[in-house]
Amino acid sequence: MSETEVAVAPHPLLLADGAPAADAWSLDPALTHLNHGSFGAVPLVAQERQAQLRAEMERAPVVWFPELPERIAATRVELAGFLQVDAGDLALVPNASAGASVVYNVLPRRGGGEIVVTDHGYGAVTMGAERLARRWGGRVRTARVPLGADEDEAYQAVAAEIGPATDLVVIDQITSATARRLPVERIGAEARRQGAAMLVDGAHAPGLLAAPLDGATYDFWTGNFHKWGCAPRGTAALVARGPQRDLLYPLIDSWGAEDPYPDRFDQQGTLDATSYLAAPTSLDFVERTWGWAAARRYMDGLADHAAHVIGAAFTRLTGDDSRADVGMPVPGMRLVRLPEGLGRSRIEADALRDRVARELAVEAAFTSFGGIGYLRVSAHVYNTPADYEYFAEKCVPVLGNWARQSRC
Repeated sequence: MSETEVAVAPHPLLLADGAPAADAWSLDPALTHLNHGSFGAVPLVAQERQAQLRAEMERAPVVWFPELPERIAATRVELAGFLQVDAGDLALVPNASAGASVVYNVLPRRGGGEIVVTDHGYGAVTMGAERLARRWGGRVRTARVPLGADEDEAYQAVAAEIGPATDLVVIDQITSATARRLPVERIGAEARRQGAAMLVDGAHAPGLLAAPLDGATYDFWTGNFHKWGCAPRGTAALVARGPQRDLLYPLIDSWGAEDPYPDRFDQQGTLDATSYLAAPTSLDFVERTWGWAAARRYMDGLADHAAHVIGAAFTRLTGDDSRADVGMPVPGMRLVRLPEGLGRSRIEADALRDRVARELAVEAAFTSFGGIGYLRVSAHVYNTPADYEYFAEKCVPVLGNWARQSRC
């Protein structure tokens, strides 16, 4: 293998009957789907299970809703097993941002009212932290972590912002915009030493990491099953440990309000909870068909291949190095630097995403960090090398032309 070649699985993963993995999803064949990391894709078997559950709900709602808390509690046991945590620590919420909002809604100010975040934080979660700081009469301190920072450098950058006035530290386990890990284990230990609470935003972790909570020191952790876990949209976990978990309540009061944590989250009026109940079907489907370990290996090799072929195409076009130096990379996700003039801010990156979908029929993720635009590669089992080779051949020249026009 030459220095410029990248190892990738020789063929896409197949179903048990030999059909391509893509046949297990209902993705639009008129689009090329290269952005699993944003919203995930739900396998047909889980869509069918959710449809069955909805039909059951609609046939007899007066039977369905009184029995629902017990069914959700049983589902929590299955999902806790996937995350390798105690089911008594896990509540179900619609998404990771909702999990963070639950924490923000009840956490009391204990010290100086300062909240530490990073410049890699997910925007909605950071905005929630800012609202909490205003309510406390405190402030947000932002740790600046260079994209290429290794574990020690990232830890030092965050630890330097934690002090006696810190009440809460909010850290992404896997960053959304920059596709890198942060050393949540070491940061959590420092937060505890300083007497601050720790909230880990693990939105991308379930399914992408084998045991995302293993070894971590935290008070609160929240992550989505509907990203890499391929569960129906609106399925996430909030995991809480220690005495502060008893402070946590759903964002909407319901008849379970007097139950202990996490049982009080199992009863939410007439909320359609079929996404929760169908989530184990998605997780089991991947495990039975390929095995999660094999799926992660495939996704990681494919992401390497994607970054190589697309980055090389941009470099040939522009003459600039399109590689992104990402410290603490994660499996299945990579960054490719865009030509100058594209995706320089979140607003520009989102506009580019929409334009590429509309004009090039490709679902892709574009992000921004430090005024530089990136293509964020996120691969899953239904993707193949040909998907990214198509992007390199057909889309890169168009993006290069758009970049030139933006600089005129």
